[in-house]
Amino acid sequence: MKHVARQVIFYAALIGIWALLAKLKIWPPYIFPTPWGVVDALLAGFKDHSFWIAIGVSMKRMMLGYGISVALGMVLGLGVGSNKFLEETVGGLLVSLQSLPSICWLPLAVLWFGLTEKAILFVVVMGSLLSVTIAMEDGRKHMPKIYGMAGRNLGARGFALFWHVLLPASLPYIISGLKQGWAFAWRSLISGEMIFVSLGLGQLLMMGRDLNDMSQVIAVMILIIAIGYIVDGLVFKSVERRLRNKWGLAPAT
Repeated sequence: MKHVARQVIFYAALIGIWALLAKLKIWPPYIFPTPWGVVDALLAGFKDHSFWIAIGVSMKRMMLGYGISVALGMVLGLGVGSNKFLEETVGGLLVSLQSLPSICWLPLAVLWFGLTEKAILFVVVMGSLLSVTIAMEDGRKHMPKIYGMAGRNLGARGFALFWHVLLPASLPYIISGLKQGWAFAWRSLISGEMIFVSLGLGQLLMMGRDLNDMSQVIAVMILIIAIGYIVDGLVFKSVERRLRNKWGLAPAT
C-alpha cells in the first residue's frame, strides 16, 4: 500500500504542476496543452476508433517484426556462442552494430524497400535482432559446461540437447535480451511509422504535429508509453519472476 500511495502522490503532484504551468500560459496552448485537453483528445481518439485502429495496426506489425527477430536472433546467437570462428568474426560485428541507433536503419530501409510495409518491418527487425542475438550468445557462453556434459551422458544429442538442456539453462540471459529487444523494436516501430502514412501510432503522432494539435501528440505519446509498460509488466516481469524462483535467484524473504 505504501508503494501505491507513493506512486499516486507522485503522479498527482506531477499532473498538478502540469496544470499550474498550463494555467499560467507561459507557453501558448497549442504548444503546452492542459491535462484536461489531453484527456479530451484521448477520449475523442477512442470514440472515433482512430486510436483503436492505430493500436491494432501497430501491434500487428510489432508482433510480426519482433517474432522474426526473435527466431533469427536465437539461431544466430546460438551459432555465434557455439562456434569460435563465428564468435571472433560475426560476434565482433554484432557488438559494433549494437551501438548503432535503430533510427539509422530508416534511410537504408526506404532506399531498399521504398515507402512500404516491408520498410517498417525491416526497421523493427533490425532494432531488436541484435539484442536478442547477443543475449542468446551470452547465455550460451556463460552456461556451465557441466550442463551440456550431463545432457550428453543422459543420451541427449542434437536438437534434443539444445531444447531440453541448453535452452532452459540459458533462459535467464535470453529473457533479459528479449525484454531489451522488445523495447528497441517498439521504439523502432514508432520511428518507422512516422516516415509515411501507415495508419499506426507513429502516423498519428505526425498528424498531430501537422495539425499543430499538441493535445493529440501527447495523447498518442501516453498510449505508446502505456502499451510498453503493460507489455513489460504483464509479460516480461512475470516471466522473469517465475524464472528467478525456479532457478533460485529470487532474494530471500
